[in-house]
Amino acid sequence: MTITLNDLIPLLPLLVAIFTVVIAMVAVGIRRSYVLTALITVCGLAVTTFCAFWLLPGANFQVTPLLIIDEYSLFFIGITSMTAILLAALSYPYFADLDDHKEEYFLLLGLATVGAIVMVSSNHFVSAILGIETLSMSLYGMVAYPSHSDKSVKFSLEAAVKYLILSAAASGFMLFGIALIYAQTGTLAFESILVVEETPGLSTGFTVAALLLLFVGVAFKLSLAPFHMWTPDVYEGAPLPATTYLATVGKMAMFIIFLRLVMNTNALRLDSIVSVISIIAVLSMLAGNLLALLQSNLKRILAYSSIGHMGYLLIALVATYKSDGSVGVEAITFYLITYVIMSLGAFGVVSVISSSTNEFDSVEDYTGLFWRNPMLAALFTGMLLSLAGIPLTVGFVGKFYIFFAGVESELWILIAALIIGSGIGLYYYLRVIYKMILPQDQRQSFDISAGQNIAPNFVLLFLSILMVLFGIYPTPLISIIEDISTYIL
Repeated sequence: MTITLNDLIPLLPLLVAIFTVVIAMVAVGIRRSYVLTALITVCGLAVTTFCAFWLLPGANFQVTPLLIIDEYSLFFIGITSMTAILLAALSYPYFADLDDHKEEYFLLLGLATVGAIVMVSSNHFVSAILGIETLSMSLYGMVAYPSHSDKSVKFSLEAAVKYLILSAAASGFMLFGIALIYAQTGTLAFESILVVEETPGLSTGFTVAALLLLFVGVAFKLSLAPFHMWTPDVYEGAPLPATTYLATVGKMAMFIIFLRLVMNTNALRLDSIVSVISIIAVLSMLAGNLLALLQSNLKRILAYSSIGHMGYLLIALVATYKSDGSVGVEAITFYLITYVIMSLGAFGVVSVISSSTNEFDSVEDYTGLFWRNPMLAALFTGMLLSLAGIPLTVGFVGKFYIFFAGVESELWILIAALIIGSGIGLYYYLRVIYKMILPQDQRQSFDISAGQNIAPNFVLLFLSILMVLFGIYPTPLISIIEDISTYIL
């Protein structure tokens, strides 16, 4: 097969992202400059974002058997690159105090973004595994990233080892499931599972087993109960930028692969698969929110919160089978964007007052924050209320979208779990807000001027505007989502 320049144009965002990592690597090899490496990474990701949105209108290219470049994948390539840029801006002052090893972080950030871009464009098991492992290998390094604090070093290494071992186990389950599919069909395209139903003599039982093994691997990556045990420990032990990337881009890219797999294979036609997903959804919503009540560390609270939010997304996934698939896909797409905005904002507030030498991630650390830094406290309050699904925030619209998809599909048990989980979640979010409005705690150790860096504050302000804007007037975003969702149905 001859590859022409026209064939490479749809791959332009991926090629630019790879080229950015290579340039940054060469720059580090020639001269170690924290500023230069960060600048190269941000500029390269900005070009990637531009290319993705430039190619988006009417795009639908099957460039290779491995990647599908359509409006849906290009939209999320743009969102992924933009999120990485915002995270780079939050990360820059966080690692600024390190004496050395600062530049490699941006290499890992760029490489992880390359993996995420491959993931959101995959419609083949080979490209899916390549994307997942590229992202995971980069995250191992980011989670174990060094700092000055001996305590932080110990916890980050422990978190990295735990994530490495359990992630490898999850990848093993996925590869075993893929092997079963290949043994039956002789191909590794997502649509190959459909061949089993259409070909006499092939066993449906093998298909169910393969899909369940794949789902176990996916459930680990998404921190779904009961495969969530690693999440709070890794979130707490990892540096804040690594935790933020894992909670936003990592979760988003993985769920898109799962969504495309489910839609391309029509896997939800199997009642056993629907039952398993429904049970895990209920467990995730209830366990995630209940366990968050017991935590005093903000990173652990947000970790358990993310488990609950992934459970909410599974409601919309089941809804794609029970009723008109478009509503479920649209709800998932909107909520993924919502979740990225909320999580990036919440972790961002913690990041701007922390550094690699000292993280302020205890709930008690934020006692009286409103009286010391009202702007930061207001931004944090907005993000927490959005996570709780309070009206006039984007979180409310996203959760209502999920609720609507569930009601239309008559998923009453899942809707009940959603309501109960949301009610429980409201308590621990309000607990943090209550701490911030208490009288100032004189024992607080972080400086009142914390978070005065221009770039992180601009990022938080931008996210807050998006949170309120899409909460009050979500119509433009919903219109875009309705258009791009047709490509995945």
